[in-house]
Amino acid sequence: MADDVKVDAFAVIGPNVKIGKGSWIASHAVIAGPCTIGEHCQIYPFVSLGQPPQDLSYKDEPTELVIGNHNIIRESATLHRGTVRGGGVTRVGDHNLIMAYCHIAHDCKIGSHVIFANNASLAGHVHIEDGVTLGGFTLVHQFCRVGAHGYTSMGAALNRDLTPFTLATGNYARAIGINKVGLQRRGIAADVIQGLEKVFRLLVHRRGHRTDEPEVIELRGRYGEVDRFVEFIEGSKRGIIRTGRAAAE
Repeated sequence: MADDVKVDAFAVIGPNVKIGKGSWIASHAVIAGPCTIGEHCQIYPFVSLGQPPQDLSYKDEPTELVIGNHNIIRESATLHRGTVRGGGVTRVGDHNLIMAYCHIAHDCKIGSHVIFANNASLAGHVHIEDGVTLGGFTLVHQFCRVGAHGYTSMGAALNRDLTPFTLATGNYARAIGINKVGLQRRGIAADVIQGLEKVFRLLVHRRGHRTDEPEVIELRGRYGEVDRFVEFIEGSKRGIIRTGRAAAE
C-alpha cells in the first residue's frame, strides 16, 4: 500500500491487496485479495471488492481483481475476482465511474472512461469497451460485449452484443440508432457519424446484408470508426442486438 493512501475507520482490507498512491478507502469498505487498486481511486462506504466469484465452478483458486487508476466506485458496489476457466482476472480500466449498487461479476473486462449508472449489473465474462454508458438498472447477459461508446437506457436488458457507437433500450434490448449526441460531444466529425448511420442501417437494421459488400467495404476504407463497427460484428459470437423492426432485405 502506498504511503499516502487514506483508509478511513472501520474499513477492512485483507491480505494480498495492493493500493496505489493517492487512493482513498472509505469507512466500512471491504477489500479482499488478491486485489490490485491503482492510483487516485475513490472507494466509497460499503463497497465490496475482490470477494470470490459467484460461480459454482470456483474452488478457491487464487484468482484476482485488478482495478486501474482514477476510478470512482460508489456505495455498495460489488466487484468480484475471476475464475480459472475465465482467465483468472476481473479487470477494470481507468477513469471509470461506477455508481451505487452496481455489480461487476467474475471475469468481466471493463475499458476506460466508462459510466455505470446506479444498479447496472454485469453477469460473468462480459466485455465493456471504452466510453460506454450503461443506464440505471441495465442488465447484461454473460459473455456479451458492449462496443465502444455504446449507450443503454434505464432498465435495458442486453442478451446479445451491442455494436459500438449504438443506443439500445428495452427488455430485451433493441438498437435504436447511432449515439449521435454522444459522438458529437466527443468531437466526432459529422461525416463520420453519417457513415456510421449508413452502416448501421445496412448491417443492424436490415437483414441479409453482408460485411463484404462493396458499399460496406467503401465505408470501411473511408472511416476508421466504421471499420471498428464492422469488425465488431464480424467478431460477434452471440450475435448482435438489432432494431426489432429489421427489414427483410
